[in-house]
Amino acid sequence: MIGRKLKVARSAAGLSLRGLSDAIGNRVSAQAIGKYERDEDMPGSAALISLAEALNVSVDYLLSAEELELEGVDFRKKSAASAREEAQLEARTIHLLERYLALEDLLNLRSVDWEQPRSAPHPVADIRDAEDAARSVRDDWGLGNDPIPKLAELLEERGIKVLSVDLDDIDGLAAKVRRKDRTAARVIVIKKSSWSERKRFNLAHELGHMVLAPAADVDEEKAAHRFAGAFLMPADVIRAEIGAHRSMISIGELVALKERFGVSIQALAYRCKDLGILNQATFGRLFRVFTERGWRSPPYEEPGFIQPEVEEPRRFERLCYRALAERVIGEARAAELLGISVRELDARLDQNMV
Repeated sequence: MIGRKLKVARSAAGLSLRGLSDAIGNRVSAQAIGKYERDEDMPGSAALISLAEALNVSVDYLLSAEELELEGVDFRKKSAASAREEAQLEARTIHLLERYLALEDLLNLRSVDWEQPRSAPHPVADIRDAEDAARSVRDDWGLGNDPIPKLAELLEERGIKVLSVDLDDIDGLAAKVRRKDRTAARVIVIKKSSWSERKRFNLAHELGHMVLAPAADVDEEKAAHRFAGAFLMPADVIRAEIGAHRSMISIGELVALKERFGVSIQALAYRCKDLGILNQATFGRLFRVFTERGWRSPPYEEPGFIQPEVEEPRRFERLCYRALAERVIGEARAAELLGISVRELDARLDQNMV
């Protein structure tokens, strides 16, 4: 039966039952689609094809038995985000993950399992314990103290599926993914249009949620924030670059450090305050300058602005090109998986041709 798959695909497309009925030229009614979703009825072949085309999925997808469930969903969102937006994003996440995992199966690839750092989960009795956790994760993954140039790619190498989607009032989510007869996967969704500095911090923040075990009286969000800062900007390197104590720091110096670590100027200022390099008075003066120059409000265009595409996950796209080159799938299927037209796929292939 196709009920759950149909409902997920419809929710991911942001369509109501009536909207989907309209999208297929009212070949079947909204009431009939509701019955399909409740597995009270099954569409005929013509209706099934129409539904698949309207939802930009394959008939095979609707008929497949693979079922995913998200657990422990953690949203990063604005207060304006509605329950409907959250539900739609969950559906889109499941929808994209099913495509991702199906592609790995087609290529006979073992789905990269979440490589949990050996020392995790890290107990956090005090916010400062997040510093030790970040250091341990870097050690476990053999990262040393060097800046991380492509964080999304690193996380995908470690078994975390990273998805980039168009979002409004939600910046993303992180969750466990339960799969039938398989180990749980991990997923992080990021907002495609976000500046890369923000994407990187959000990714590190969500990694913090995965590896930290805060005590009941510890603010989990603050702990994850402290972890993100420490993971992206190791304390030893920051102190070596800036010094142990500063009564003043220039914007130019912060911009130079931003280019090295790939974080925002504001994140650098917070990191220096957390490490005691800047006192509260100096930190406050800096943030007044940030506010006056408009860097604390959209579009957050502080100096050294890093374009959104710099920190985009690319593994799924690469797997699509590989499957196409190895003739595991055809152009129509590749375009469907990538959510683009065959014409756009051809243009990308011409661009990537060696």
